[in-house]
Amino acid sequence: MRWTLKPEPNTETVSLLSKELNINPTLAKLIAQRGITSFAEAKNYFRPSLENIHDPFLMKDMDLAVARIEKAIANNENILIYGDYDVDGTTAVSLVSSYLKTIYGNIATYIPDRYKEGYGVSYAGIDFAQDNDFSLIIALDCGIKAIDKVAYATEKNIDFIICDHHKPGAELPKAVAILNAKRTDCSYPYDELCGCGVGFKLIQALGTTRNQTIEDFIPYLDLVATAIAADIVPMTGENRTLTYFGLEVINSEPRNGIKAIINQVKKEELTITDVVFIIAPRINAAGRMKHGNYAVELLTELDFESAVKFAGDIEKFNSDRKDLDKKITQEALLQIEENNEQEGFTSVVFDENWHKGVIGIVASRLIENYYRPTLVFTKSGDKLAASARSVKGFDVYNALEQCAEFIEQFGGHKYAAGLTLLPENYENFKNKFEEVVANTIDKKLLSPEILIAAEIDLSEINQKFFNIVSQMAPFGPQNMKPVFKTSAVRDNGYGKQVGADKSHLKLNVFQGDNKHTFNAIGFGLGKKISEVQNDFDIVYTLDENEWQGRKSIQLMLKDLQ
Repeated sequence: MRWTLKPEPNTETVSLLSKELNINPTLAKLIAQRGITSFAEAKNYFRPSLENIHDPFLMKDMDLAVARIEKAIANNENILIYGDYDVDGTTAVSLVSSYLKTIYGNIATYIPDRYKEGYGVSYAGIDFAQDNDFSLIIALDCGIKAIDKVAYATEKNIDFIICDHHKPGAELPKAVAILNAKRTDCSYPYDELCGCGVGFKLIQALGTTRNQTIEDFIPYLDLVATAIAADIVPMTGENRTLTYFGLEVINSEPRNGIKAIINQVKKEELTITDVVFIIAPRINAAGRMKHGNYAVELLTELDFESAVKFAGDIEKFNSDRKDLDKKITQEALLQIEENNEQEGFTSVVFDENWHKGVIGIVASRLIENYYRPTLVFTKSGDKLAASARSVKGFDVYNALEQCAEFIEQFGGHKYAAGLTLLPENYENFKNKFEEVVANTIDKKLLSPEILIAAEIDLSEINQKFFNIVSQMAPFGPQNMKPVFKTSAVRDNGYGKQVGADKSHLKLNVFQGDNKHTFNAIGFGLGKKISEVQNDFDIVYTLDENEWQGRKSIQLMLKDLQ
C-alpha cells in the first residue's frame, strides 16, 4: 500500500470555514478538500434540498422528447422502454415505464439478452418493436453511439428518444431527441448523471405539464439512488442530492422489489455502501445469470408477495453468481501460477468454459491479488470475449488501442472495457498487451494507493467530530469517506487475529499518555499482528459499532506499518 497525503487546501478557506461553521480546523479542511469555500456552499452540502434539483428543460432536446411522448399518447401509439441489462439500465427502464404507466396504458419494456444481443441498442430489439407495432422507442443508459441502429429503426418508421450519459462520439444518431448532458451543445448545469438519472429528468419534465412537482417524484428516488451507487458516478451536486433523498425512501417506503430484497437480508437501515453491496449485486445478477427482465419485473411489481417470489429467484441467481465467480477466480489464480506469470505487469487469463456473465467480476477479484491491469477471456461463439479492469491511474482503454491490430472490437473507458478477438490472435494480443503496459505504466501504480485526508491525533476524535464526518454522507467518487492517519499508536495488549481463518485483526489502540482506547478492526490485516508489538502508524476511517445496545466509535483500519 502507498500512503499519500492529499494536498493541503487553501489555509484562508480552512480558517474561514472553521470560524463560520464553528468546527475544528481538521473538519474544515475535509470540507475544503471537497471544493467547498463558503458558508452557503457548506449549508447546501450538509443540508441537501430538493430545491437544488435542476429544471429538466435546461437539458438539450428535453422539449422535443416531451413533445414526442405527448404526441404518442395523443395518437394512442405503442411505446417501448428499452434499456441495458445492468443495474443502471434496468432501474432506468423500471423508473420510466412505471411512471408512464400511471398516465398511459400502451407501454412495454425491453432488455436485450446479454449473450445473444450484447450491450446497447440491438437490431433484434428494433425488429421486436416493428413486429409488435411500436412506433416509439425510449432508449435508456445506451444509444448515444447507435447511429446505424437508429437509422435502421427510422427505415421502419420507428422513432427514437435516447437518454444516455456515456460520452458522445463526433456524430450523433438521428433520433427525435437525445438527452445527454455530456453533449457539447448541452448547457445543463450538471453532466455526471447516470442513465437512470437522465430517465428521472425525463419523467420530471413530463410531470411539469401535469402540474406535478419534485415532491411527486420522491417515490422514484430509490431507483435513482441505487443506479447512482451501482454505476460509480461522482457523488457530487445533483447526484448527491438525489442519493440523499433516495436513501430516505429506501429506508422508509421503498418499492416492493427493493423491500423484498431488504427483507431477505434483514438489515434495519441501509447506507449507500449497503446499496452497493446488497441491493445492486442482486439486481445485476439477473442480467448476468439469466435475463435482465427479471430485475425489471422485480422493480415494477405492485404486489408484495409476487415481489418476494421474484426476489427469491434473484437471490438464487446471486448465490449462483457468487459460487461461480469464486470458482473461476480460483482457476484463474492457478493459471497465473502455472504459467509463472506472478511477476508480470498484467494478468491475462483464458478458459473457454468460463461464464461470460462473471468475467468482469473475476477481473476485479484478480486485481485484489495481483494489483495490475487485468483481462479475463472466455469463448463467445467463434470468438473470444474479455472484460478488462485497470488499476487507479492507468488508462486500460488507451493500452487496448495500442493492441488494436489483434482486436476485432472493443469499447469502454479508462478503468473498464470489453473486447472480442479471434482465437488465433490471443497469444499475440496477450504478449502485446504485456509489452504496452510494461512500457507505459508508472511502476508506482502497481501498488494500491490510500489517499489520506488528514493526519490527526486520536484525542481529536469525539462524538461531535464523528457526527460531522457522518453528515458528509452519502459517500462515493469525489466525495469519499475521509481516511485519517495517526502516528505512533500502541495496542493495549489484547490485540488478536479474528475470523475463522484468522485473516482479520482486532485491536484496542491508544496514543501517548492518553489511555483512552479505541476499538479497531482491520479486515484482511491478520498477518500484520507481528507489527503491533511496539509503536505503529495506522490509516483508517471512522464507523459506529453497536454492541448490546451501546454505541461506540470504531476505527476501520485500512493499513498499518
